Amino acid sequence: MRITSALVDPALLDLPWSVPLEEWPASHLVALPQGISRHIVRFVKLNETVYALKETRERIAEREYDLLRALERIDFPAVEAIAVVTDRVDDAGEPLETVLITRHLQFSLPYRALFSHTLRPETMNRLLDALAALIVRMHLTGFSWGDCSLSNTLFRRDAGAFAAYLVDAETGNLHPRLSEGQRSEDIEILRLNIFGECLDLEAAGLLHEAIDPEAVVDDIVARYERLWHEVTYEQEIARDARHDIEGRIRRLNDLGFDVAEVAMSTVDGGYRVRPKVVDAGYHTRRLLRLTGLDAEENQARQLLNDLDTYRAESDLTDEQQAAHRWLTEVFEPVVRAVPTHLRRKLEPQEIFSQIIQHKWLLSEQSGRDVGMAPAVQSYLTDVLAHKPDEQAVLGLEVSAL
Repeated sequence: MRITSALVDPALLDLPWSVPLEEWPASHLVALPQGISRHIVRFVKLNETVYALKETRERIAEREYDLLRALERIDFPAVEAIAVVTDRVDDAGEPLETVLITRHLQFSLPYRALFSHTLRPETMNRLLDALAALIVRMHLTGFSWGDCSLSNTLFRRDAGAFAAYLVDAETGNLHPRLSEGQRSEDIEILRLNIFGECLDLEAAGLLHEAIDPEAVVDDIVARYERLWHEVTYEQEIARDARHDIEGRIRRLNDLGFDVAEVAMSTVDGGYRVRPKVVDAGYHTRRLLRLTGLDAEENQARQLLNDLDTYRAESDLTDEQQAAHRWLTEVFEPVVRAVPTHLRRKLEPQEIFSQIIQHKWLLSEQSGRDVGMAPAVQSYLTDVLAHKPDEQAVLGLEVSAL
């Protein structure tokens, strides 16, 4: 048995590698929500870290390991590759398949685990938005997936929306830039896979009667095309409306994309403008720079809005000073107020985001600002206590609420 890894957990060496994954004893396994896969996949927990193990052919495993490592280097939202285990044999000396090891993404769920009850239209819309954003970011990066689908994606809650992560890269390819044909091929594969997944949910009685699978596939393609157009199209601007350039950049920032430079050329009566979008995660990076907090994009936007409000109310002109005081006087006290037994429900940034929204709803109902402390207590008692644990759950149904 041979393990290839940049940083391997020594405890991995103690696992029963001479046994096929499907025969591993329950004592070594952790029950977690799992998507549909053509391979045998198992989860193990070692030293408080959960790993996903997938059996496949050696060449495929090594290629996927290299791709995931490459995606990690460019900070793309995908699972983290840990190791490849090759040269496995059973007790009789017969060869066993290679195993790819990835780190389990905490607080993430496959799409089917979100729908232990009937999939509602609004939940489907949020998933499609997240998947469309993931694929646009992927194509901007030069990555062609080759198997775009809900099944090959993990979802984390993101302040009322979802953030999508690539979980299966074995059919992918990383290029300097994608051609229109490569993009179109990915979208056609997406259309076929989403249609099949909707039919699967429909057959299981998990698709709301108002959802038409054919309409869903048209919708996901339309969402992708709209977002791709927004981040890539050339815009003609009149000479006396140069402020529209700043407006375009602000719209891209609101969508979560950074703009590195703006290419401009003169045309009759104005300018032709094409922003160079370099990456997603605009708000995530700003929050990390100011506070050290790592959050999803929508979470970061909400936290930054709360930080900006705090800064204005405190009359602080220095952004760094305001961020430090907000972190120590607002965010950290709220997180510490969550009892230990409730902290596995959601990650801290999502809890804080939901508390902000809960505070706004209570204030609307009361006709006045109810204050943070009462909002925190109300949220913990009336909302969080009734949510399922999402850090590591199975055996219990996971609702889409």
